[in-house]
Amino acid sequence: MASHKLGRNTEDIKRELTAIIRELKDPRVADTMLSIVRVEVSRDMSYCKTYVSSMDGLDRAKQAVKGLTSAAGYIRREVGMRLSLRHVPQMSFEATDSIEYSANISHILSELNIKEGEEDGDAE
Repeated sequence: MASHKLGRNTEDIKRELTAIIRELKDPRVADTMLSIVRVEVSRDMSYCKTYVSSMDGLDRAKQAVKGLTSAAGYIRREVGMRLSLRHVPQMSFEATDSIEYSANISHILSELNIKEGEEDGDAE
């Protein structure tokens, strides 16, 4: 039963983190199109690791992580005020290039579809 509660709390934290990140005024964060890829909360709710990706690439995501790390105390306080949690986890952020990676895969797949369409047109 505890795993259901942990999963629910993880999703709630992810939703609130998304809203809080949109409100931050730090230029390292505000000037970047960020996406929260995954949130991992420890079983005892003392640590929360957030994976962040940027549309502009891994370097930009790393800059944003520096801004998020400097605002971690503020973010933790905001999460505590918005959610009724007994213990608000300590926040840590990590950059990932998953959005850039998936965009590259999508581009490759779309090129394959174009080539298949050309081959079908030649057969007719």
